[in-house]
Amino acid sequence: MIGNRPVSKTLKEYARGITGGLLFSFPLLYTMEVWWAGFSATPLQLLMLVVVTYLLLLGYNRYAGMRPGVSWRSVMIDSVEEMGIGLVLSFAVLLVLNRIQLTDMVLSSEMMGKVIIEAMVVSIGVSIGTAQLGSDIEEEDNEKLEEEKRPGRLGMIVLAFCGALLIGGNVAPTEEVVMLAVEAEPVHILLMALASLLLSVVVVYFSDFKGTAAKVSDDLLFWLTFDTCVSYLVALLASAFALWFFGRFDNVSFWTAFSQTIVLGVLSSLGASAGRLLIK
Repeated sequence: MIGNRPVSKTLKEYARGITGGLLFSFPLLYTMEVWWAGFSATPLQLLMLVVVTYLLLLGYNRYAGMRPGVSWRSVMIDSVEEMGIGLVLSFAVLLVLNRIQLTDMVLSSEMMGKVIIEAMVVSIGVSIGTAQLGSDIEEEDNEKLEEEKRPGRLGMIVLAFCGALLIGGNVAPTEEVVMLAVEAEPVHILLMALASLLLSVVVVYFSDFKGTAAKVSDDLLFWLTFDTCVSYLVALLASAFALWFFGRFDNVSFWTAFSQTIVLGVLSSLGASAGRLLIK
């Protein structure tokens, strides 16, 4: 969103970013448990969320959302800019929904918590919307972009984490995850884990999604196993982080926490596998 590009082009990028931010974050903006999390989150948790989100934005903008020839300096500035847009959008939507009031303008910890938590997901949506929803990329630039958007294994892990957090994060704050985890028998947990692995394999290797063709190689069995395991581990890590942040691991047994991670992992694994193909 910076540089010597025409103002009209920059404004279109802002419009795409705002659209993407709202598109991906509206479920969370309308979720009651997230408002409660804004009340209960500690300053350390909020700081960690901001840092993790900024690192994700750096990774996404570097491996998927970048323009041809973009520098790391531009990537960092764009990431800060997207977080700023996320904060403004989050504040505006919560104000319209009457979740914060103008009488709270003297910043309270509750209001700041709500705005910051919602803004982090909005900012990821802004980044994806800016990069994915446009069609005004010149053909020459598009060829350079496709060349530079081959992220390699590390880049795919970053994109998988973004996809897992984006999809799983919309469900992590809800009570339904806890209920499913508590009522599930061990056999159900095992079936959910197997279903998650199967989804990853189908999406990445057999669904013919955009970008899956490049995955086929001579050593298909090895890379199928490797990619599936890495993708699922990333999905579980993203699930555990989201559940921990929303306090779902507080005062529960290890088995309940583990079960919640597996339950949410079904969605997160879909985000990690399909998301990394769709949002790059």
